[in-house]
Amino acid sequence: MKTKKIIGVDFGATNIRGGLVFDSKITSLQSVAINRTGSIDDVLKDLFHITDQLFEKDITAIGIGVPSVVDVDNGIVYDVQYIPSWKEVHLKKIMEDRYQVPVIINNDANCFSTGEYYFGKGMGSNHMIGLTIGTGLGAGIIINKKLFAGPNCGAGEIGTVDYLDHCYEYYASGQFFENVYQTNGQEVFERAKNGDPIALQWYAELGTHLGNAIKLIQYAYDIPLVILGGSVRMAYPFFKDTMWERIHTLAYSKTVEKLVVEVSTLENAAILGAAALYYDKIQ
Repeated sequence: MKTKKIIGVDFGATNIRGGLVFDSKITSLQSVAINRTGSIDDVLKDLFHITDQLFEKDITAIGIGVPSVVDVDNGIVYDVQYIPSWKEVHLKKIMEDRYQVPVIINNDANCFSTGEYYFGKGMGSNHMIGLTIGTGLGAGIIINKKLFAGPNCGAGEIGTVDYLDHCYEYYASGQFFENVYQTNGQEVFERAKNGDPIALQWYAELGTHLGNAIKLIQYAYDIPLVILGGSVRMAYPFFKDTMWERIHTLAYSKTVEKLVVEVSTLENAAILGAAALYYDKIQ
């Protein structure tokens, strides 16, 4: 199955990145800055520019990950983050009309999870959750070897669940430092690496909130493998202990005993995951 040539495309905050995925590897990689303030057609030109460079006559499919709500069946994306003009774009039809191959579209958290499942630390598992911790908090859920996105692509939106006086994303993502301490997250990371006790304390607080989020996930899904992705994963040593302290307060001890939390080391997971949407679809 992985001998098919698939194009994977990832919409990031500043760039559209794409890769030609073949035999479990990215054989060609392209990137272009997004015209974030442009019209629908302006941004489509950026997407076409990437895809045109990667397209070959034996391409089997194109997978696209976007930071938005997606009508997966019809390939319509709504309210794409960072791109104000993309309120409703019938992306599947546009891309299939242009390239004449199947196009599969899903949100970025689900792409991260499919990438880990097919190419990363989720390989060989039956059930896993990929938890993306960056400027937001999202999850992609694999159940019985299949991505579960829900009929409205809303499954795994753990960050939007009410928590304390806001939501989990407010406290259990990179937003935490800005929201609570009005401090840049990268600055806090550098201070923590240098042993700054205040920065380390802030990460300990983040770990408590993230542990509570993982508890909620376990009560909802009871899935034994959680893989952490997103930029905040790099600080795992700073919040690991308090995160596990909260996880250990789960009411079900067997769930805790079987739970494994891994940190992603997969390069270009979003691109690989976008391509893996095809594998998930035909499985």
